[in-house]
Amino acid sequence: RLSKEDIERMVNDAEKYKNEDEKQKARISAKNALESYCFHMKSTIEDEKLKDKLNADDRKTISDKCSEVIAWLDANQLGEQEEFEHKQKEIEGVCNPIISKLYQGGAGAGAGMPNFNAGGAGAGAAGSGSSGPTIEEVD
Repeated sequence: RLSKEDIERMVNDAEKYKNEDEKQKARISAKNALESYCFHMKSTIEDEKLKDKLNADDRKTISDKCSEVIAWLDANQLGEQEEFEHKQKEIEGVCNPIISKLYQGGAGAGAGMPNFNAGGAGAGAAGSGSSGPTIEEVD
């Protein structure tokens, strides 16, 4: 049988580790979100339906920034949650204006937004559907 002191020590240890686990979970979640965003942006600019709507400079800007952040992630696997969140804001600051311009231009032409909305509401397996939800999440 466990003594009352042993039980209290075990409960205190569990509480201590719970807080550490929650911090670790938040850190990993921020890291995964950043990595996912980078790869999603890279796939978005390579999507055949959107490739022609982006000029080469914008594609290069996004590609270079994503490659830079992915390289940073590889070198900083044990970074803090705040570092990952800062990098997320940094890359969003580069990508969001370009992607917003893309979809605003598409809405004026009548071609970009209908595919975006249909893909966002659908299964999400189509190429245009996979790029749609990112814009909604960012906004």
